[in-house]
Amino acid sequence: MSSDKPFPITKSMVWKAYKLVERNGKAAGVDGQSMEDFANDLTNNLYKLWNRMASGSYFPPPVRRVEIPKASGGVRPLGIPTVADRVAQMVVKQFLEPELEPVFDPDSYGYRPGKSAHQAVEVARKRCWEYDWVVDLDIKAFFDSIDHELLMRAIRCHTQERWVLLYLERWLKAPVQLPDGTLQDRLSGTPQGGVISPLLANLFLHYAFDAWMRRSYPSIPFERYADDAICHCRTREQAEQLKVSLEKRFAQCGLRLHPEKTHVVYCKTSSRRDQHPHIQFTFLGFTFRPRKSKDRYGEVFTNFLPAVSQQALKRMRLKIKQMNLRKQAFLPLEVIARRLNPILRGWIQFYGRFYPSELRAKLFTYLNKRLCSWLREKHKPLRGRYLRSRQVLARIARQCPDLFIHWQRGGGIMVG
Repeated sequence: MSSDKPFPITKSMVWKAYKLVERNGKAAGVDGQSMEDFANDLTNNLYKLWNRMASGSYFPPPVRRVEIPKASGGVRPLGIPTVADRVAQMVVKQFLEPELEPVFDPDSYGYRPGKSAHQAVEVARKRCWEYDWVVDLDIKAFFDSIDHELLMRAIRCHTQERWVLLYLERWLKAPVQLPDGTLQDRLSGTPQGGVISPLLANLFLHYAFDAWMRRSYPSIPFERYADDAICHCRTREQAEQLKVSLEKRFAQCGLRLHPEKTHVVYCKTSSRRDQHPHIQFTFLGFTFRPRKSKDRYGEVFTNFLPAVSQQALKRMRLKIKQMNLRKQAFLPLEVIARRLNPILRGWIQFYGRFYPSELRAKLFTYLNKRLCSWLREKHKPLRGRYLRSRQVLARIARQCPDLFIHWQRGGGIMVG
């Protein structure tokens, strides 16, 4: 690094940041430059970025807004920074994250090294057996509502590095380019999709929620993954009182609980559950509710357990439907399997972790029906013969159980 640069940002820091960014999203920002385009002139692009960041002359370009449909309806706005801006954000994240990690709460699981959604779901499952009531929190438009002044105050508690504070303020103020091309000033929030956004969101909620809960309600455990949180209470009165207190607390921080999605939930399995309006909740793609289970002796009983949610199943079935397998009848089944297996493997690894029979019954059965449809389109003697196509698919599954990954897990003949 040249000694005449005012900020201690090295070329090595920028290079390491690029290697981390390279592994993830390839989408282009407002400049239309993809990751591949950036890599075509990598040395020059990284040098220019380092030179500007180290000299203090780097100003982030606008963030490109894209809208992703939500399973529950509506859209989720994402902000796509340029490739160079993602690298710049990673430089700051790599510096700031080690300062913040020791401060964060052990029950904060989102976007943290060594933490995962599965860990949060597992802890929530165990606590639902110990506590009768849950407050299921939903913060309305959280990423768009973060108060910049409060966030910068929290950041200054942990670093006084001028270049970190400078660039964080610039990122928070960078405008958003809407789908129609117009620019929108950002007075609050940090865009979902930015490299630095999850770390900033965790810091904001650490003070707005985690640390406040430890001070105000030390006996109430919780799990938080980014802006999704579950609180466990002993009684309904305690849960209702906590809900009211949280509404006031979040209002103090410029946030608002969603009035229709924040619930007090009864999470026991006795007949009393019919007396309560909410007896299930969804957390990180898993719906917790009373389900049939077996003890070590094979006896069936009802337990409060997580399984893949209906919203997640809807998204997965839609993905399969959009592949339009019938239109691919000209392909061998082996090619269909090669295209589907990487997708199925990801779904199974995530959603099959808890109560996998729900995934088999609701997703694998649907997929096998689509494969039957593929068979009927491919082989004329099977057209209009649904039962016969089921038998053929079952025979193929027995002969080639490793062809589709879901057949390896008991889904080979579950055609419905």
